[in-house]
Parts: sequence; structure tokens; C-alpha cells
Amino acid sequence: MNEKQISLGVQLLEQEFGAKRVRQAIDAVQKFRVEVPSWVFGNFGAGRFGDYTPSGVARNIFEKLQDAAMIHQLTGATPNVAMHILWDFTEDGWNPSWKMVEKVDLATRELGLAIGAINPTYFLKGSHRNSYSADEKETVDRYIDQTVVSAEIAKKYGNNLVTLWFPDGSSYPGQVQLSRVYRNMKDSLHRTMQQIDPKVKVLIEYKLFEPGTYHTVISDWGTSYMLTQDLGKNAGVLVDLGHHPHATNIEQIVMRLVVEGVPAGFHFNTRYAADDDHSVEPNPEMARIFYELVLGDVVTNSKADKNWAYMIDQCSGREHRMHAILHSIDSLQVALARAMLVDTPALQKLQDRDELILANRLFNNAMILADVRPLVAAARLDKNLPADPFAAYDASGYRQKTDSERV
Repeated sequence: MNEKQISLGVQLLEQEFGAKRVRQAIDAVQKFRVEVPSWVFGNFGAGRFGDYTPSGVARNIFEKLQDAAMIHQLTGATPNVAMHILWDFTEDGWNPSWKMVEKVDLATRELGLAIGAINPTYFLKGSHRNSYSADEKETVDRYIDQTVVSAEIAKKYGNNLVTLWFPDGSSYPGQVQLSRVYRNMKDSLHRTMQQIDPKVKVLIEYKLFEPGTYHTVISDWGTSYMLTQDLGKNAGVLVDLGHHPHATNIEQIVMRLVVEGVPAGFHFNTRYAADDDHSVEPNPEMARIFYELVLGDVVTNSKADKNWAYMIDQCSGREHRMHAILHSIDSLQVALARAMLVDTPALQKLQDRDELILANRLFNNAMILADVRPLVAAARLDKNLPADPFAAYDASGYRQKTDSERV
């Protein structure tokens, strides 16, 4: 798409949705920020998934940061990098290392980036009988200590955000006492929050299953929400797109958290069957989710503390890493642009008149049918960014360089 095509596309959108609404959409795309995960750039998979490794994959945290810097250079949307404490801040794979934290922080800043959300790593050796909900005191104490250190890193070097996902659960009825492990989880979270500065936000993630297939200790947004209720005002819920039963109305979950004023965040990805590792696609569901975020004024609010925390969480073993993350960012910008084009006052009038089909058609004119690619490209050009990050990446020589160097 050249500049003439972009200009024509924007004009057509202005004719249909109005110049003011299109300008607001462009502004929103330019303001949108999302964290990229360090792990997306590294090797991920193997075992039963085979031993295929995409070309140019980063071999350590410093090469991951180089890739993240390239993504930010191309998109202008990813200044922060989310990190796993025992993947990125360790020397022995078992204990956090402040020496590594300092090295990574320096390397991050030298590349014009910043450390983002800190993720404790609960699914390492010794967690086969659960982590925070384990009966073994040694296991629980180890993970609580790691989480407290994560919060200290987030406060001193990051953006005051820690996100928690626990692989706790069971595979068979009778394997564990459900009430006991849930109480263990509550107790461990209380012990943790008592040691964390209230200025550090702690978001609790949930997942329908994995690795336990009979029950998961924190299996849905309601469980996360209940657990936060007496943990303090800095505790909230982290929504991950792939962590729900099929056909779940995720935008409804987003709406409830927004209306209730719950501290919250989002992990973006795509899931088709039973995992959440694929890149984001510009589908209607994602646009509807962004519409609720736009209505709730938690996505491009001028007051940064009012916005949710937005992160990408993906890493399939197959696709090229840089292409995968660029695809997600592009898809998120498309979804946001579509959400911004909805004529909410006109939609409200149709709702008041109980015009079901007309309301749906008006909604879908923006959410499904509008070609917002020229709008997104114009938003990039206004910021002196490449209109097409994919073409710019392929023309940069970066892939050839990393392919040859990272053997």
C-alpha cells in the first residue's frame, strides 16, 4: 500500500464514519502501547513438539532485547519488555540474581527500552505437586520469596507491575483435596502481599486448565477476582485471551472488570484448540474486546494510571519470531482502530428503539466490514514510522544478520 492508496483509503473512511471519528482513531493507534514478552524471541517448544527452531532465534536475554528494540523501532508501540524472573534474571536457573537484573536493566536502557511487567516463574522443577498451593512448606516458601523479589525488581527497575500465573491443579478426582489446595493458595497470596509495597500492582492470571486437566486452582476470572478482594487495592485480575472455554464472551468479562473498577490487564494471543501461543489476528472478537476497553476509557486514557496493563503473551514453536510479534501488534492496532470508528451515540439510539438488526449492522460496519488498514498506516506515517512494518523489517537486513550470527 503506497502513500496515495493510504490517503485515498483514509478519505473513504472519512466519508463513511466522519473525519472527526477517523482522526480520533488515528490518535488512538498512535497512543496505544503494548508490552512484548522477552520469551517470544527465544527458543520455545521441543520435546514432544519436535526439535525445530526458527531461524535467527535469540539465544539469551540480551539478544532478546535486541529483537525487542527492532520491533519498537518499526512500530513505536512497544517501549517495555515483560520478563520472567527465572528465565531472564538468573545465572543458575534456580535463584534470582540482582547482578543479572542490573546487567539487563543497563542493556535495556541502552537500547531505548524499559523493563516492563515481572513474571515469577512457578513452573520449574519441584512444582509437580503445585507451587503456591503445595503442601510442602519448602516449595511454597521458595516461590513466595521469588515473588517478593519480583516485586522489588518491578519497583526499582520495572513499571511497578507483577503478573502471576500458577500451574496449580490436579489431573484426577481424588488426587488432591480441592478445598485444601485453594486455602493454601489464599494463604500463600496473603503472605506474599504482606511483603509487597502497595505501590506495586499485582495481577492474578487464570487458566481453564494446564497442566492439570481435572481441576485448576485458579481456573476463571471469578476465582481471580475473589482472591483479590482482601489482598489490597493493588491486587487485580489479568485476562488472557486463550484461557477460557470455547465460545466464552470475553468482552463481557472485560466489561464487568471495567465497570467494577478492578485493577486489570490483558495478555493478547490467539487460541484455536487448547493453548494460547499463537499470534493475535484481527478478528471480530478482538475488535469487540477493544470496543469495551474504549468505552471504559482504559486503553488510551491521558491519565496513565487509569489504563489497563497491556501485554502480548505468545510463543509458538513454529513461526518466525519477528514476524509473529509484528503480526500481533498490527492486529491489535487494527482492532483498536475498528473499535474507535463505532458511532456509539447512533448505536445508542437504535438500542433505545429496540432495533436489534439495525444496531448489529451499524456495529459491524466498523467492527467487521471497515478496511482500517489505511488508517493504521496513516497513524504510523504521522509518527515517521514505516507504513508497513513487515516490509521495513524484510528490507532492513536484520533477519539476514541474525540468521547468520545466531547459529
